[in-house]
Order: sequence, then structure tokens, then C-alpha cells
Amino acid sequence: QVLSLPIVVIVHGNQDNNAKATVLWDNAFSEIDRVPFVVAERVPWEKMCDTLNLKFMAEVQTTKGLLKEHYFFLAQKIFNDHSASFEDFQSRSVSWAQFNKVTGRAGRGRQGLAWPGEPHTLSLSQEILPGRGFTFWQWFDGVLDLTKRCLKSYWSDRLIIGFISKQYVCKLLSTEPDGTFLLRFSDSEIGGVTIAHVIRGKDGSSQVENIQPFSAKDLSIRSLGDRIRDLGQLRNLYPNTPKDQAFGSHYNSECMGAE
Repeated sequence: QVLSLPIVVIVHGNQDNNAKATVLWDNAFSEIDRVPFVVAERVPWEKMCDTLNLKFMAEVQTTKGLLKEHYFFLAQKIFNDHSASFEDFQSRSVSWAQFNKVTGRAGRGRQGLAWPGEPHTLSLSQEILPGRGFTFWQWFDGVLDLTKRCLKSYWSDRLIIGFISKQYVCKLLSTEPDGTFLLRFSDSEIGGVTIAHVIRGKDGSSQVENIQPFSAKDLSIRSLGDRIRDLGQLRNLYPNTPKDQAFGSHYNSECMGAE
């Protein structure tokens, strides 16, 4: 008997994101000789990191994968724990509910999984991130889509830190010169990238501001590089690279010629 890869049958396009989560979990964490539809409810966080990294690199089609500091941020996010160390997270396991709680209900299929000849529907219930209206996977998948569509070259050039908390950004930038900035993926919106920059007062005080996140639609109208070029308050990409040096190759040459 030969079994196919897992299939999820959905009844509406808005279930696509959750269906992808189900297939990803099954492909990554099921055993080769397992009973059909039986998948672990919890997996080691270290194994989840490997899965997220492979998924990110495959979707974005980049050779630049996630770094240790990215995994640390993602662990803080999925476990809702900002007190643990990187090493503490390495010994933890993450549950399906923390990742993207989706419960399948129909026939034999678990989490909406279906195999050829076995029609299933998907009954959805998510465990959302604290203070947000979406799950960890929905947020991460939004980052994948945005990076794949609009930010691939910036990510591959390591111009985007991306996976970093707003609180840690403030810590990094608060001691930097006026106009120092970095790019991070939005926590409050799915599929958004924002620019955080420091403003220094005449008295030496500092204030870190986050510009309204740019969506894929925004960046299809005007690229990230040209938007950064437009913003005069942005001077140096963190820690100390002049923005024209960092992003010059991403500027639209036609716009530069017009000026």
C-alpha cells in the first residue's frame, strides 16, 4: 500500500492559511512508519526551529536562513515568555495549539488531514497570540508571503533584521546617533514591515519611533528602498552603515534620474 503526502480539503479560501499549517506540521513531524493521521501533539522547539528555517528559505528562495537571534525572538513569541534565556528555550517543546490550533472534524482525519478518496472538511479554532487576533503560524506565514513578494533581495543582503521585538529595538537604538534605523517585521499586523529609528533632542535625549508598517500592497506601489530614500530622517542603517551605501543598489534608477 502506498500513501500520498497529506491533503487538506477546505471549503473556503480563508481556510488556506490553516490548511498549510496542518500540512507543514504533518510533513515535518510525522514518523515514516506512523499510523495514518497520527502526528505528535508536541515537538522539541529545536526541531521546530529547523522546520521554520527550511520553510522560510524554501518559500523566499534565499540562501540566507534564520539566525540564532531570530530563533530567540520566535521562541519568546510562541511561548509568550520574555524572561527565559536562549538555552532555556532549547529544552522546551512546542504544542500544535501554540503553533496554530486547528481542529479537524470529519471522518477519520486528524486536524483536517485527508487522503485521496477520503473527503474531509476543516473545522477551525485558533489559539491566538496574546493581545493579537491571529496565531503564531498566521503571523509567520504573513512574514513569508511579504518577504517572498517584496523583500527577498533586502533579506538576502541582510538589510532586514526582521525578527526582533519592539522592546529590544528600543534598547538597541536608544544609545545610537540621531537617524539610526533598522527594519523589523510588524508584531501588530500580519504581513507588515516597519522602520524603527531614533530621534535625538538637543538636550541629548532619545526617542525611538516606529513608522506605520508597509504591506505588500504598499511596497508594490513604491519599493522599500525608494521609501527609505524618501525619508530624510533616516541616516544610518544599524549599527553604522550610511543608508545610501546600504540601500543604494535597491533605489529605482529612473526616480534618481528624474531628480
